[in-house]
Amino acid sequence: MVDLVVNFDTLHQLYRAYMPFIQPAGLFVATTESHYLGQELTIAYQLPGSTVRHEFQGLVVWINPLGASGGRPAGIGVKIVSDASTHKHHIENLLSRELASGDLTCTM
Repeated sequence: MVDLVVNFDTLHQLYRAYMPFIQPAGLFVATTESHYLGQELTIAYQLPGSTVRHEFQGLVVWINPLGASGGRPAGIGVKIVSDASTHKHHIENLLSRELASGDLTCTM
C-alpha cells in the first residue's frame, strides 16, 4: 500500500525535493498530513519526463511544519531505505547539472 504519491513535473521541482545530505538518499514530500520522525512509509514518485512510477520504503527523517521559516512548504523528508542506490542513481542522473546549484531547496 502506497502512503504518499509525488509527481515531479520539472527538474526544478525534483531539485528542490532531493535531499543528497541524507545517506544514502532522501526525498522531500510536500504534505499537510501529520507524520512523525521514524515513521515508516511507502512513497511512489514519478520523475520529470517519465511515465514510470517508482516506489520505495522510507523513514521520515525531516519535518517542515506549516509556516516553516524561509517560506518552505509543509512536508516531510523521507530517507530512502529500499533499493536506495537505484533510486539515487535515477534521480542524480536527471539532476547532474543542478546538484551544484546554490538555489534554495524545500529543506535547506
